[in-house]
Amino acid sequence: MLPAAAALSTAAAALPYREVAEGIFVRFGLHEEVTADNCGAIANIGFIVGDASVAVVDSGTTQQQGLALRQAIADVTDKPISHLVATHVHFDHCFGHSAFADLPLRSIGHRNLPRALAERGAFYVQLLSGICPDFAGTVVVPPNETVEDRLDIDLGNRPLRLKAWPTAHTNTDLTVFDPSTGTLWAGDLLFDQRLPTLDGSLLGWLEVLDSLLAEEVRRVIPGHGAVSDGRAAITAQRRYLETLRDGVRQALADDLDIPATLARLGADDLPDWQVVEDVHGRNIVSAYTELEWE
Repeated sequence: MLPAAAALSTAAAALPYREVAEGIFVRFGLHEEVTADNCGAIANIGFIVGDASVAVVDSGTTQQQGLALRQAIADVTDKPISHLVATHVHFDHCFGHSAFADLPLRSIGHRNLPRALAERGAFYVQLLSGICPDFAGTVVVPPNETVEDRLDIDLGNRPLRLKAWPTAHTNTDLTVFDPSTGTLWAGDLLFDQRLPTLDGSLLGWLEVLDSLLAEEVRRVIPGHGAVSDGRAAITAQRRYLETLRDGVRQALADDLDIPATLARLGADDLPDWQVVEDVHGRNIVSAYTELEWE
């Protein structure tokens, strides 16, 4: 029997799980910042069903969202949940892990994830507890297994390849590849429609994008946005990150400080992205602090 779930926030409760490839189910997040209404249901989360068991890939922002994910799995299959994967440290992807704490499963993350959760967890909890009405009961749960470089797992005739990446979006980025359908669960290494959030290394992220899509990848589930072959999404994201890099480098060459750089690199030229006003300024500051030491 599943643990009892408290009522989800209005926006989160309205988000369905959709089968995007055989045995792969996704709840698509909202292109919004965290509010009391959506309670952080802003990321793509979901699960993969094999012949023997199920792997969860990201669990949402709250215990309640994690419990709703467990219910979605139970609605599809009675196979046990054997793996719980976090694609990175951000709360909208892995704070629902506490909903799975009673299960004997392998909880897996990047080699840097335990330390990142220890450093950031208390701040995230304080932030969310002041915003989200359904955050009660949510606790930070670190992985019980980490990936140094690559880890292969099997759900029963459903092998999955987990890869830990160098610092890019964050220093905890992990992807999941399903060879049977050619589907890459990219986490926040790839954004579609929603402006990318820089929380790791701008230069590192651009380098990772060069090798993110191997030939065998036919379908990509981004951390935010629509499923596609990933090519157009990567092109758009690269264009934004390269423009950010070049603009900040020029500002540094012109001896501009951060406020002057923010004024120069405004958001007016980003009509194709969402949540620009909430993200672009932070990206400029992150890029500036990285590139000033080149």
